[in-house]
Amino acid sequence: MPSSTPSWRLQRLAAQFLPKSVAAEVVKETKHHIHQLSPTFFLERAAQIEPDAEAIVHMTANGKTLRRSYIEFADRARGLAYFLRKHGFQRIGVLAPNTPAFLESIFGIGLAGGTIVPVNYRLKMDDITYIFQYANVDSIIVDQEYVHLLDDFKEKNPGVPFIIDTDADKTSGALSGPFDEAVLEGLNHDRGTEAKGWEGLKGQVEDEDGTIAIPFTSGTTARPKGVVYTHRGAYLAALGNVIESGLNYHQGRCGYLWTLPMFHAMGWTFPWAVTAVRGTHYCLRKIDYPLIWNLLKTENITHFNAAPTVNTLLCAAKEAAALEKPVRVTVAASPPTAHLFEQMSNLNLVPVHVYGLTETYGPITKGYHMPVWEVLPLKDKYNRMARQGHGFITGLPVRIIKPDLPGGVMVDVAKDGKEIGEIVFFGNICAKEYLGDPEATRKLFAGGGLHSGDLAVWHEDGSAQILDRQKDIIISGGENISSVALEAMLVQHPSVLEAGVVSVVDSHWGERPKAFITVKDGQSLTGQELIEWAKHESSISKFMVPREVEVVQELPKTSTGKVKKNVLRMWAKGDYSEK
Repeated sequence: MPSSTPSWRLQRLAAQFLPKSVAAEVVKETKHHIHQLSPTFFLERAAQIEPDAEAIVHMTANGKTLRRSYIEFADRARGLAYFLRKHGFQRIGVLAPNTPAFLESIFGIGLAGGTIVPVNYRLKMDDITYIFQYANVDSIIVDQEYVHLLDDFKEKNPGVPFIIDTDADKTSGALSGPFDEAVLEGLNHDRGTEAKGWEGLKGQVEDEDGTIAIPFTSGTTARPKGVVYTHRGAYLAALGNVIESGLNYHQGRCGYLWTLPMFHAMGWTFPWAVTAVRGTHYCLRKIDYPLIWNLLKTENITHFNAAPTVNTLLCAAKEAAALEKPVRVTVAASPPTAHLFEQMSNLNLVPVHVYGLTETYGPITKGYHMPVWEVLPLKDKYNRMARQGHGFITGLPVRIIKPDLPGGVMVDVAKDGKEIGEIVFFGNICAKEYLGDPEATRKLFAGGGLHSGDLAVWHEDGSAQILDRQKDIIISGGENISSVALEAMLVQHPSVLEAGVVSVVDSHWGERPKAFITVKDGQSLTGQELIEWAKHESSISKFMVPREVEVVQELPKTSTGKVKKNVLRMWAKGDYSEK
């Protein structure tokens, strides 16, 4: 109803004399041009448009190749939704690798009007128990391989049921375990009651600001925090990824390889984004570089997401070879190097550089590739590609603010590529809050923007470039040393595979950098040899050259491929108890 009509004005006037909840409904009913946003609807839509399209390809736990169409994917999610509604489950935990069951759960839980709580199966049992208890889950969908990680939780919470997925290759006939039985029970429940099908579910929600998911932060230095995702935020973040990662095709469909864990920031919302464009989900139980290269060479893989460390090891694998067709690789989780982007480009793995946090539904900025870069020297081109770039199309522009001002005060740094500040986010794809932690939420949004804790410079063209986390900047003799920048320089040595840099105490300079490196297969390099190279052959400034370089078999990493700087700091002190 147009806001200029007399009847609309009378409705608004009448609403002033009604209870607030009723008045809100009166006003809400006038907004016929708006529907509540939820990414759960993408699956119903995909199955309606292209029911026979290939939705899921997966190598199961029993070594079989499973293929499912969109109508099969949708029916299974619908069956799970009715099962959850029948039993009254509202907040459902998921502990699983990248399997069809995980993907079906993301949609099934949403369709049931529930909230999904995905957990990293690589965490310690104590952390897993803590997360599921803190989130107050009333049921858990768990992969058979990881049931033992719930022993402590089960002992403390005997009333919470587990729905176990065996990840077998059954598509019809005999069922393959409790998860399949739950799906069938749900479908039969719908048929045996009112047979409402999709109409009886929550593909479209009443309140787009309601909670759809609660992924948890990695918790490397403190207890993990639950990050509240809304239907609206997830919808817009997913559409942002459709656009920014180029998932949509005029002819044909994308093939998305699940190298990124679905539990991490809800897989950066790609379960919803790929489904929105009816793409094929290639699910992987674990990172297997020979298998990944085989799929890249034999299947219709057009996209995947991975942290720099995964891409580094992928490029270094013996199976690596330049692909006939380009594959777009969305890169995030930690700052990549220009050197890595050059290696990837040589293999026809086209980098799409994004940046974000769990608190921003995953990616929220993109390094937009500019045509003018093609006439730059290669080194300059890849250096620009390594910038974190500009805010997503479904968000607002990022700001970089002075870090040493009172809490809540925001003053931008100069756009000169030199002054260092903190990246702050605004807009639709910022999470709503931390679950049950108003004080942490207040600190996160101090001054009205979401604080990243990442230090960066702002270039003249408005693009952001991360230098480091605030706690990882090394101040040596008054000079700021970015561990990220030093790592990027060290990996330019032809024998270095990966590098991690942390600060150590220095009696003269206060702090100085120490580097930990891994060496490529078939090559040898000592720490002293790298130091000499850094001093005499590299472009590393003298004050940045580490006095200590330790060669290790493997750098400690989180489940998403970030180097654990807290563990490296322990190693630097001689404590190797953590890996």
